[in-house]
Amino acid sequence: MKIAGLQTAGTPGDVDANLHELDAACRQAREQGAELLITTEMFVTGYDIGDTVHELARRDLLTPARDVARRHGIALVLGMPEQAEGTCYNSAFLLAADGTVLGRHRKVHLFSDLDSTRFAAGDRLTAPISYGGLRIALLICYDVEFPETVRAAALAGADLIAVPTAQMQPYEFVADHLLRVRAWENQVYLAYVNHDGDEGSLRYVGRSSIVAPSGDVLDQARHGNRLILATVDPEEVSKARAANPYLTDRRPGLYGHTPATEDRPC
Repeated sequence: MKIAGLQTAGTPGDVDANLHELDAACRQAREQGAELLITTEMFVTGYDIGDTVHELARRDLLTPARDVARRHGIALVLGMPEQAEGTCYNSAFLLAADGTVLGRHRKVHLFSDLDSTRFAAGDRLTAPISYGGLRIALLICYDVEFPETVRAAALAGADLIAVPTAQMQPYEFVADHLLRVRAWENQVYLAYVNHDGDEGSLRYVGRSSIVAPSGDVLDQARHGNRLILATVDPEEVSKARAANPYLTDRRPGLYGHTPATEDRPC
């Protein structure tokens, strides 16, 4: 499957403007052969917009996004706030090309006060979702910085992990280095799709990328509003896991024990 990621500054606090940008990006992605478009973290509303996010989360944000997916015949990974039973979550939804909601991930690792003062944490990792011959897992920004989340997705059979992101200065090294390691050590594709520019108190680092199971960067955007594109092939995942068998060579029985502190003879 050919996939695309939309790196953008977006329009903070303006849902209609962001949906208009989504519509244009979907058209462009389809023209370039993409079947899936991945957006940034909280794309529909903006991320660092204060308590305005709670007001916007009460709107029906999914229906117009589903209409966009259906109109262009493209699947979406869409970052947006989600209001459920009086609680607000930082969420990402996977929509099929016909607008069907296939799955959702609520951010489980909240980053500093930016998240914890506005959102509740999700309480589970989302199982990979089968779509278009791929098994797609969802994480959000800070989630991918915990090795356990990517490993869990890989062990559950994910081919691709889509990561809507709002990564800011001074954490460029995460985008530049950590993503390649996560892909390599788990033999999985990673699509890390970030904001760029300034928003509220934040200056985003851009640096969106799609990384292969080999750790090779297939496409990336340093700065600016643009699409990144790459082809995800589950056969390459299988080949990578055969050639670099971290998952099968693991010894999980050892990892839950605290090593002894005293020296012992070999």
